[in-house]
Amino acid sequence: MTVIKDIPALVKRLCACPRETEWFEFKSSYAKPDKIGRNISAIANATAIAGRSNGYVIWGINDKDHRVIGTSFNPDSKRVQRDDLDHWLAQRLKPSIDFRFYEDTVDGKDVVVLVIPRAPHQPVRFDNEAYIRVGSHTRKLNDFPERERQLWRVSDRRTFEKGTAIERVQGSDVLRFLDYESYFSLSTTPTPPQTSNLLQTLQNESFVRQRDDGAWDILNLGLLAFARNLEEAGSLHRKATRIVRYSGSGRYHASQQKEFSAGYASGFTDIIRYVNNLAPIDEIFKGGIRKEKPRFPIIPIREVIANALIHQDLTARGAGPLIEIFENRIEVLNPGAPLVDPEQFVNAPPKSRNEALSALLRRLGICEELGSGWDKIVYETEKEKLPAPRIEVTNDSTRVTIYAAKSLSEMSSADLVRAVYLHACLRYTDGGAGVTNTTVRQRFGIDRKNSAKASRVLAEALAAGSIVPLDPNASRKFMQYVPYWAGDSADDGD
Repeated sequence: MTVIKDIPALVKRLCACPRETEWFEFKSSYAKPDKIGRNISAIANATAIAGRSNGYVIWGINDKDHRVIGTSFNPDSKRVQRDDLDHWLAQRLKPSIDFRFYEDTVDGKDVVVLVIPRAPHQPVRFDNEAYIRVGSHTRKLNDFPERERQLWRVSDRRTFEKGTAIERVQGSDVLRFLDYESYFSLSTTPTPPQTSNLLQTLQNESFVRQRDDGAWDILNLGLLAFARNLEEAGSLHRKATRIVRYSGSGRYHASQQKEFSAGYASGFTDIIRYVNNLAPIDEIFKGGIRKEKPRFPIIPIREVIANALIHQDLTARGAGPLIEIFENRIEVLNPGAPLVDPEQFVNAPPKSRNEALSALLRRLGICEELGSGWDKIVYETEKEKLPAPRIEVTNDSTRVTIYAAKSLSEMSSADLVRAVYLHACLRYTDGGAGVTNTTVRQRFGIDRKNSAKASRVLAEALAAGSIVPLDPNASRKFMQYVPYWAGDSADDGD
């Protein structure tokens, strides 16, 4: 529901426009109820096409020179067929929209403002007919098929990121809520010296949107990316990133925990630094010299966390990203099941439910482009001879686990099969090469003298159906294996 608090400011801003547009019109006197109904339909639909939140009909304005002349129209006193005007209109508008009449005075004269929200997920109809504004005229929508197609396309593009997080604040409050300094630093662009230009830049990025009465709305994208404190963000406060460090490998004793309330872009470096500082460190001796080495490789952790922020279901209530650090693993949980089959992460084209957030964080260098982040995760864990990362989708959430080092004998059959499968995916997507006994030995650090051990690992993956022969007729010595989806059977549709 949109609430307009400063009607005179709204009226004066619209009167300053050179002419009426398709999303607002001026009236001097009362119109018939059915004409008002058609105008509501037309303006709601035109407002959606124009990308605005609200449209308006204002009584008491001369439509030629935009002078305030006043009106005797009183919507509260109007009745249609023994029904209140607003109720009569609401019964005939489908889908239901929350239009509202406001009465106020401007320059000492009475005005009435009808606030009409944009059409939601489909065209708004009055008495089963949809209308559209063409210039200053109201016409039937089906007479303008291109505009109807445009309206449906606009409805399909409505995303959570474009929604409003905080309504109606002044320009100074926008700068108080948003860490604009971090935005200009990360985007390597100079900060505009004037507040008006700075706010316009934030609006160009779809972080904020100026209302028709001059106030500002802070949009979900802006707050998610650059909030100074998500705790002040109403429904978004549960989207803060929570980090918990446990003693041991179970969830029995949480030794440290912290919630990062900064936006994902402005706070990302601090999140990664905190995780790295909490993660266990191993001491190794190389050439007689003691050195410290992170138990978990930094690059995969960074990419997994970035993926959790970007691909989470932002509409899920009461849940945000969770990072849990154990002695033997790091688990990263985000609300929402992935849009791509987890077994196809290495191979499938990238797909995100939060395209605007994803594009922004790519542009700022926080996440990888074109889905290469998961390839990098697999590559880095292979390079360190670690168990393969694990993806679990349960109860509409996604959990990714990065493991500390294990010996081959400590890995379960599931660990081995998963590692061989991802190894095969990576090699195949890198150029169509198959997995062999030699590459498996290299993947797990198996000595050449123990090639039989690599053969047993291959046999487990083959029995599990995660890999198939590249050429079933090849001799055992030259046998190569590819992911199950790349074999001949996949092409045959079997």
